[in-house]
Amino acid sequence: QLQASGGGLVQSGDSLRLSCAASGATFSAYVMAWFRQASGKDREFIAGVTSGGRAEYADSGEGRFAISRDNRKNTLTLQMNNLKPEDTAVYYCALSRSFGRIGSSGSLYRYWGQGTQVTVSS
Repeated sequence: QLQASGGGLVQSGDSLRLSCAASGATFSAYVMAWFRQASGKDREFIAGVTSGGRAEYADSGEGRFAISRDNRKNTLTLQMNNLKPEDTAVYYCALSRSFGRIGSSGSLYRYWGQGTQVTVSS
């Protein structure tokens, strides 16, 4: 199971740190990722990270977002800086079916957290 937290209402330019707590022995072996879905829009890949810490980012988060994981604590984080109103969305953490491939398609991920709302006011 995945449990996302850390969302909230912030102003443009602020920072937020999202966390995802994972339970289950297989967490550490698989790729993890963050997605988001804004109201009325499709789910969007933000960033993914392998077990060894290699990360990939979508263009929307490149340079502003940082994904990391602690395999000992079974946690995944997303540090978001310089937030913009267009970052407003529900953010989801996800566990992949893959050990090494970071994919942007949601179909590659088998478990999802419940989502945490991020709202950025201008």
